[in-house]
Amino acid sequence: MTETIKGRGSRQYLPGRFEQTTVEAVDDGWEGAAEPMSGPDPARPRTEVREEAARGIISRNDSPDVGFSRSVNPYRGCEHGCSYCFARPSHAYLNLSPGLDFETKIFAKTNAPELLRREFSRRGYRPEPIALGINTDAYQPVERRLRLTRRLIEVMLECRHPFTLITKNALVERDLDLLQPLAAMDLVKVYFSVTTLDPHLSARLEPRAAAPHARLRAMERLHAAGVPVGVMFAPAIPWVNDHELEAVLEAARQAGAESAGYVLLRLPHEVAPLFRDWLQAHLPDRAEHVMSTLRQMRGGRDYESGFGTRMRGRGQYAELLEHRFVLARRRFGYDGLRPRPLDCSRFTAPRPDSPQGELF
Repeated sequence: MTETIKGRGSRQYLPGRFEQTTVEAVDDGWEGAAEPMSGPDPARPRTEVREEAARGIISRNDSPDVGFSRSVNPYRGCEHGCSYCFARPSHAYLNLSPGLDFETKIFAKTNAPELLRREFSRRGYRPEPIALGINTDAYQPVERRLRLTRRLIEVMLECRHPFTLITKNALVERDLDLLQPLAAMDLVKVYFSVTTLDPHLSARLEPRAAAPHARLRAMERLHAAGVPVGVMFAPAIPWVNDHELEAVLEAARQAGAESAGYVLLRLPHEVAPLFRDWLQAHLPDRAEHVMSTLRQMRGGRDYESGFGTRMRGRGQYAELLEHRFVLARRRFGYDGLRPRPLDCSRFTAPRPDSPQGELF
């Protein structure tokens, strides 16, 4: 497949790294074009949502590169279709393509709210801030119908449990009635991932995410309602969007952001060939220059997974990017802010269900 697909970040069903056999459609000249392996109309792949009962819901990590130790992801796969998404390789564990399957075959953990409530009920549970929607966006399009993220937030509010969330979707405004009382108790912070201010570039990089102006507008409305907001310039891609770092931080500060961060483009496993293909489809004139610069920051490879360098890279270009970020953060007033920490002391374990119901 060589043509881009409207509304999709990938244009191929790249096999996962665990596949022992692969299938490739070939036109042998008989009966017209060969039937593609993925279905009768690969130019318009539809989104399939598959419900699943998860066995656990809180993931734990001890990575020094991220600012959280616990996370909850109500969905696997993401319809936003970000061409650079570091989570794409996770679909290979399901014997699905990290390419088009990742953005068209979405798994919804329909029992996620019940599992979270059960975790909070465990004897000896100790609260720490939970990062909601880290691997894939908790506010992707299917959330409008399934409302799993909203139900998870309802559990957080019931139990007074602190959490953060990061999203590319203005749909987060829907849950302002929950986020506002949580914010009043220092129990929530909302981060918006803003990759570019250019709607045309955004439509190609992250085709089903909210437009940049919609994210900034949502940020401004949450801030006006008293919900702490921040911005992540992620990923920073050399020669594609890195020149916008200062503009994004400035626009976010004007919208009320009180914290800012950035992450260098990460290309683990199948993400590297998928992103190279995206470059050839959308920015062929600079594709080699982009990859060459990335390799300079990754020790000559497409990606380095080591702690300490995977989020920032190394070398002169990486140092320049970090220096620009530090200066921009200072220039736009982020350094003078002192956001309030999340409060873990308010946690209250959920009341056990009783066959007699509740009298009070």
